[in-house]
Amino acid sequence: MTKKLFVSLLPLLFCLQTYAQHSDESAHIKQLKLYEDTLKTLGKTFINNENDLERKNANYQFIKTIVSALKVPNSFLFPFDSIKTISILNSPDNRFRILTWPIMNQDGSYRFYGTIQMNTGGFLKMYPLEDYSPLLKNPEDSVTDNRKWLGAQYYKIIPVYAAKTYYVLIGWKGNTVKSTKKVLDVLSFNNGEPRFGMAIFDGNGKTRKRVVFEYARQVSMLLRYVPEQNLIVFDHLSPPDAKLKDKPESFGPDLTYDGYKLKNGRWVYVEQLDMRNVPDNSNTATDNDYVDPKKQALKDKMLVPTSH
Repeated sequence: MTKKLFVSLLPLLFCLQTYAQHSDESAHIKQLKLYEDTLKTLGKTFINNENDLERKNANYQFIKTIVSALKVPNSFLFPFDSIKTISILNSPDNRFRILTWPIMNQDGSYRFYGTIQMNTGGFLKMYPLEDYSPLLKNPEDSVTDNRKWLGAQYYKIIPVYAAKTYYVLIGWKGNTVKSTKKVLDVLSFNNGEPRFGMAIFDGNGKTRKRVVFEYARQVSMLLRYVPEQNLIVFDHLSPPDAKLKDKPESFGPDLTYDGYKLKNGRWVYVEQLDMRNVPDNSNTATDNDYVDPKKQALKDKMLVPTSH
């Protein structure tokens, strides 16, 4: 009799368990949406506010809030896609996602913030990123961890499934009032721990662990990935005058293009690319879509009246 009663109750118990799971998920989503609204407001403040202290305070609150949000179970599945002031990129294999953003200093330079969130299926596992840029004297020759990160705001992840899986990160680095930087960095994992930089960029008589581009602040530089050709293409940067060859803050595109081509798990430098043979994948996230967040903020301020 007891056995029959238990069997007859099984469907009800299953329904109750399913209902409880759905209720939990619904509560978590509601909680994450509330966090998202707060993060949107704080993000606008740390980009738009002209007061240096206000920007930094908003960023401090943003960091505390994003950590709380990511602690919510299954937060990895929540896109936070209404927060336009930071970059959130999922790796194509869904192994992790990386969140990055800049804060402009009073002198026009930038400091970058971010974290790597691993896809654990529930609980939070993340690696905060600490911008170590001023102390990295030779960034193209350095392998670092998340505590000595060459800060950047990433807009593309390229997975490479070689003998050791790694991910090329394309990012905007900002720099000073005179120059901007962009970077090709490499993320890999050693025993689950993140490492930045890997000796896989070959060319110009040298192997680099990452590639850093610097050019004049007032110009734009193309830097994008062409998946059809396993090719990273970029503007060739040159000075306006030979006398300025040691002044990268004067550099700009000279209407020629170079690149890195993936061969046997490494990236080989290619000069003088014919762009007529390079597919236009401008419908994907490319450098042309990425703008200096401060320039974008100035446009937004002209469009949206300030409330007092």
